[in-house]
Amino acid sequence: MTRTAPSRRNISRTTLYFFGALGGILFGYDLGVISGALPFITKLWSLSSWDKGVITASISVGAVIGAIFSPRGNEALGRRRTIMSAAVIVVLGTLAATFSPTFTMLVISRLVIGVGIGFSSSTVPTYLSELAPARLRGAMGALNQIFIVLGILIAFLVSYGLGSSSNWRLMFACAIVPAVILFFGLIALPETPRWLLSRGREEEARAVLVSSHGSTDVDGELNSIREVIRLDTEKKGRIRDLWAPWVRPMLFVAVLLAAGQQFSGVNAVNAYFPTMLIGLGFATQAALLSGVLLGVTKFLFTAWVVFVVDRWGRKPLLLIGNAIMVLTLIGAALSVYNVHDTATLGVLMLVMMVLYLVGYELGWGAVVWVMMSEVFPLRERAAGMGVASVVLWASTGIITAVFPLMSDPKALGLGGSMLVFAGVNVVLFALTRWLVPETKGRSLEEIELDLRARTPLRAKA
Repeated sequence: MTRTAPSRRNISRTTLYFFGALGGILFGYDLGVISGALPFITKLWSLSSWDKGVITASISVGAVIGAIFSPRGNEALGRRRTIMSAAVIVVLGTLAATFSPTFTMLVISRLVIGVGIGFSSSTVPTYLSELAPARLRGAMGALNQIFIVLGILIAFLVSYGLGSSSNWRLMFACAIVPAVILFFGLIALPETPRWLLSRGREEEARAVLVSSHGSTDVDGELNSIREVIRLDTEKKGRIRDLWAPWVRPMLFVAVLLAAGQQFSGVNAVNAYFPTMLIGLGFATQAALLSGVLLGVTKFLFTAWVVFVVDRWGRKPLLLIGNAIMVLTLIGAALSVYNVHDTATLGVLMLVMMVLYLVGYELGWGAVVWVMMSEVFPLRERAAGMGVASVVLWASTGIITAVFPLMSDPKALGLGGSMLVFAGVNVVLFALTRWLVPETKGRSLEEIELDLRARTPLRAKA
């Protein structure tokens, strides 16, 4: 028996995509806020390099836990209610962080926030990709990244605004605002047509397709989705199904993208750039203001990628981004080794990191989340995004935990750390050129049916 979609769900595509991508704000703000809060927490509790890594990485550990359990929530609750659950978890964790009396309690609170972020980060791209028509899917996936970097920028602005008062607790508390907006916004939004049709709710699925795709061939789209669902009725998707011969190449691609995004070094910059500058002799407020400039750069170039990702393609943007990141990381390392004037070195580091983030946002920032949600077939999509998110967040945790130790002057130092990240980006360039397919302009069903027929994705790149 089918159910008719309620009239309140008949909304504009702009509203649909806005609130669908708002989950990125949660992701970005909670990643970025530690950058501004860390100098004050360090002074309050006399944190060591290891302590800094632990408190920064705790959100990533929680996100791994959330991402592990997100596939089950994705399938049982649907994409929409999973994201709403994530918002509630973030609110609870944020309240605990705001009033944490000890370092240990703050670490635990950020771990709880991370669980919500893990739920959200693996579900929002799926939600967007299943709502967007093929011609807009890359832009809509990039929209998620825009909201992530907007969240980071807001965190940097809030940190700078509150820096003079050292009010790190209020910095954390501000994360409640996007979480509450997300929760109440999603109350009025629909579930994705693919999930609805898999539950036999055809009329609702049709209404959502009309609302999100406009005057496209709704019947043809429904038939494509129905055909894929028919092929998947024999058994439910499981993590072990990702190792099937026809799915395995896409699992490798998703894992490469997820791990590569973090081992490129981006969250070492996002989380520790003000701390880097303070270590080089900058005043705290000047360092926080420099973080704002990084946030503005990330936002502007991510917004620009929305207009080119479906014309230039995913793979060229990844390769261009890698090339820029390699050059700027080498430039940063040379500056650290050869420039001894504090003011000059600070300016050069700021310039190199701004250009580094230009390269990152052009490619690995926006494109990774788009492609991870594209390459998996419907039955394995929730499990695949869960695995990819676990890998991504585990990689984030490793980088944010280890960077304070590796950049310590007694270890590799800041210059040596930059060279390590440059080498990683050289390897990522080679692997991307060799392994990553092009998926622009193709429906999710076409990608899946091609996989089933063992037709290489490169054939239609």
